[in-house]
Amino acid sequence: MTMLTYTVLTDPAPLAASEAGRQSKSTGTVYLLVTNTGQTAYSKITLTVPVGTGAGDLTLSQDFAAITHKAEYTDIKSGSPRSVTVQTQGSAFQVTDKGGKAINFGPGDYMVLTLENVTVAPTPGLAVLTVTENAGRSKGGSPRNSYTAVALVKTAPQEIPAPHSFLADNAVVDAGTKVTLSWEGSDDFTYEILFPGGRKPVPRVKHAGSHGPYSLVLDAADAPKRDTTYTLVATFGTQRHVFTTTVQVRNPILDALTAINGVTTPWVQGSTKGDGTFTFSKGAMHVWREFGSNDSGALYAGEATVSGVATEYVKGLKDGDGDITFLPGGVKVWRTRGSNDPGTLYADSIRAKDAPYGQGGGWINLHDEGITVYLSKDGSNGLGSVTARSYNR
Repeated sequence: MTMLTYTVLTDPAPLAASEAGRQSKSTGTVYLLVTNTGQTAYSKITLTVPVGTGAGDLTLSQDFAAITHKAEYTDIKSGSPRSVTVQTQGSAFQVTDKGGKAINFGPGDYMVLTLENVTVAPTPGLAVLTVTENAGRSKGGSPRNSYTAVALVKTAPQEIPAPHSFLADNAVVDAGTKVTLSWEGSDDFTYEILFPGGRKPVPRVKHAGSHGPYSLVLDAADAPKRDTTYTLVATFGTQRHVFTTTVQVRNPILDALTAINGVTTPWVQGSTKGDGTFTFSKGAMHVWREFGSNDSGALYAGEATVSGVATEYVKGLKDGDGDITFLPGGVKVWRTRGSNDPGTLYADSIRAKDAPYGQGGGWINLHDEGITVYLSKDGSNGLGSVTARSYNR
């Protein structure tokens, strides 16, 4: 039976076992509280730590050397703590007074041995630490060894906190503009960004504390051309977290567009600078040379079917082609656009209300065999006559 009383405490409580594959291992602090509830005792105390990968082990053998230690002894009468000596012996810590002497524990005195930066072994379970007490009741008496055990719990590894704050640097951009996606998350996760038509793995980053900001820049090749939803997938073992953020595009580029209920827009323009533009006004549509221009543009079509055409003139496509201009109550045919020379009108037949050759409304029919003159437009009144001042054959 030991002369002193031993209690073990941890921070955090309980300790969590480490997990393979994580960027950082689980660490904590172990406190051994030694109290004297009886008569004066002179003692040297040795705390042995179990090392290995098992459920009963506190830490791995290769991590034992990273443990930092200190011990403070408090005399209850003065209430002031003072440092005492801690030495390592294999996987054990021995606490003595200065010069390796036994510590004088008066009634009610206590001591705290602190082990910091303890990397917790990977298997959950109950780790049992053993205490060897070399003590006696008198300063010069013969001390003897007594033994006791203290235990602490190692729980299963804690789940990695989920990432958060997945956002784009700009919620609304122009088509093809670079986009930076950012979020906060643990380095233990493997991250990947998914988007329509592509996916981007995120390079590993090691932050202090294994948690920090991440960002991924989508260059012009992967930048959004239309409203796009980006998905962040974070995985570690069986853990999987999915987050989304959407970037809107002011001037989307579409492969195809099917509008079920029509398209409503004040204007339409080509995709290249300087392309023609359609604008819409009440009851009309206008073609302009380019967006923002006051110069009328050109409309090209194979053919057009319209209920009416209002225009100042009509001309052929080639230079020198005839030209028709419109004036109040009539039309004029010109040899070419800009010319003052009358042009020629070609037709299979011509019907006129007021013929320059008579007042009776006769009809002249021109055909391959010659000319037929009728008394009336529909030919129902028989043939008409031709009157000539002279005739040369």
